[in-house]
Amino acid sequence: MSTTAPSVPAAATPRTTTWRERLSNPWGRPRFLAITTWLYILWSLLPVLLAIRFAFNSGRSRTSLQGWSLRWFWQDPTLSVFNDPTLQQALKHSIELALIVMVIAMPLGTALALGMRRWIGPGSGVANIILLLPLVTPELVFAVGMFLLFTTAFGFIGLGTTAQAIGQVTFTLSWVVLIVRGRLATIGRDVEEAAADLGAPPMHVVGRVLLPLLVPAMAASLLVAFALSIDDFVVSQYLASGADTTTVPMRIYSQARGGPTPALNALATIMLLVSLLALVLAYVVFRALTRGEQTDRGSAFKQLATDLG
Repeated sequence: MSTTAPSVPAAATPRTTTWRERLSNPWGRPRFLAITTWLYILWSLLPVLLAIRFAFNSGRSRTSLQGWSLRWFWQDPTLSVFNDPTLQQALKHSIELALIVMVIAMPLGTALALGMRRWIGPGSGVANIILLLPLVTPELVFAVGMFLLFTTAFGFIGLGTTAQAIGQVTFTLSWVVLIVRGRLATIGRDVEEAAADLGAPPMHVVGRVLLPLLVPAMAASLLVAFALSIDDFVVSQYLASGADTTTVPMRIYSQARGGPTPALNALATIMLLVSLLALVLAYVVFRALTRGEQTDRGSAFKQLATDLG
């Protein structure tokens, strides 16, 4: 008796989708989103790239291309960035001010983040809002307020480098607190509770448990504070006292309308490079220090017991 094998239905030919169906499908892939994003990125980068190009112009013109040269960085004996005393002073003061701000803002912001994490009770919500208020306050309003503060109530401090540093630290603190508190949220409270259960006093919980875990956020906030300070214009402008407290953004603004040379473009290029390097370094340091972290809390508790034992 012979048996006949069941027939296998032929594979259905995939149906091609028309352009009309693709465009009218609300659940389809957003094909225009990537195009719109790249167009925006290119449009926002165009003026920056154009300014950088004229920094390498061989002639004095800032409107017509005249070849490539490093004249405005150091080759010109009088007008280049590294041969013009006013540009050198502005660059030096910007870097000094940024170093002061980052050294003060990072430890103070870390302490504030730890304190706000433990403050549970009346007034904690209001304090959190006030602490983050500089993030949403218009910088011009903030700068005017600081100017009035240092010329009236704190007239003994006066305007100058000290006032500029205090003003920049004030609005940079919010960013440091935000970064550190984000790291605290990822760490969680169970590590602190485990350390306390193992007999660690409060100071050891902070010094030997929390601070080592906060090192990536502290390093990132340190470099972000540097980038914010070196790029600030409004606060530095209102709290400056003279030519010796002029920063690079102030120098660029003051000379931009008075027959400038491409040396200003070269100075702006240096500032842009320093800011980008600081941000990239912050990202690289954060990723390097958090690499290999395990989500398994059991291994973290075992390591914690070993450290405290």
